[in-house]
Amino acid sequence: MTAIDATEGVATRLAEVRRAIADAAARAGRTDPVELVAVTKTFTAEHIRPALVAGQRIVGENRVQEAKGKWPALREEFDGIELHLLGPLQSNKAKDAVTLFDMIQSVDREKIATAIASAADSVGRMPRCLVQVNIGREPQKAGVMPDEAPAFVARCRVLGLPIDGLMTIPPVDEAAGPHFEALARIARDCGGLKTSMGMSGDYVEAIAHGAHWVRVGSAIFGSRPPIA
Repeated sequence: MTAIDATEGVATRLAEVRRAIADAAARAGRTDPVELVAVTKTFTAEHIRPALVAGQRIVGENRVQEAKGKWPALREEFDGIELHLLGPLQSNKAKDAVTLFDMIQSVDREKIATAIASAADSVGRMPRCLVQVNIGREPQKAGVMPDEAPAFVARCRVLGLPIDGLMTIPPVDEAAGPHFEALARIARDCGGLKTSMGMSGDYVEAIAHGAHWVRVGSAIFGSRPPIA
């Protein structure tokens, strides 16, 4: 497949996802916004560009180094990019992260919260933040345990982090709906926080449970190339 073939259909699929989001929000009686985060991890700038030309401005990356390699140039080309870090953050990358990203969705432990606060103080820029919740209590996944989330949100705020909401990834082998509803309850317990939940296979269901951000990659960009 040529590079041109690989990018064909990106704008069309993006439009389809946007329509599906609008339809799901209407069915749920939603009047608040649902924001689409186009997940661009592993895709090249050439592959991403059609979505940006079509007006997509909220994008998500999983790795700091990968984002550093492609987004500064794309930001020169396209105004208004809002870049979200979706993957785990290492404390030694905190300074790069707060410099590059507008939102960090993966604040998952006190060491990272402290590193973000320190880095933000150093560079004079603080991104918005979400606390990642391990809603399925899976040992292999990052995130605070559900019952610890309210206290952790409070500690993050003491450190000066602007916590806008909670993020989660449900277990792949279980129905997503109950996990989405559980995160929505925790968000309400935390004072009405927003939620980031739902990906290409389940974002419509996430919207029914109140998701403010949905993170969609393959439904827009197609199959992912192998990670280098």
